[in-house]
Amino acid sequence: MDISGKLKLVNETKEYGTNGFRKREVVVTTEEQYPQDLMVEFIQDKCDLLNSYQAGQSVKIDINLRGREWESPQGEIKYFNSIQGWRIEKLASEDNSAIPPVPPAEAFQPADEINKDEPDDLPF
Repeated sequence: MDISGKLKLVNETKEYGTNGFRKREVVVTTEEQYPQDLMVEFIQDKCDLLNSYQAGQSVKIDINLRGREWESPQGEIKYFNSIQGWRIEKLASEDNSAIPPVPPAEAFQPADEINKDEPDDLPF
């Protein structure tokens, strides 16, 4: 699975516990009729993939959906979901050279000069 959109937020890497568990979160705003702000977490060595990314860039992130069960001390069962990223790449729309250049205004001819030698035989 993948998610595409603009990076809204790129957090710093945080360490948890004494075993050196690392996690870094990003928020991606999807570009669809009803945009969604989705938090994606990168863990352990995948945190470093985000070093060259910043808010505002269009990206595609390959993800895995994760779910887990948790039992509270009172015996209540709850379920949690997370979105884990494992690859990220910039989208081609970030590259302005992919946009064709706009021709200069003098390249366009006024409508009355186009096909001047051909008769106007349109009924309207």
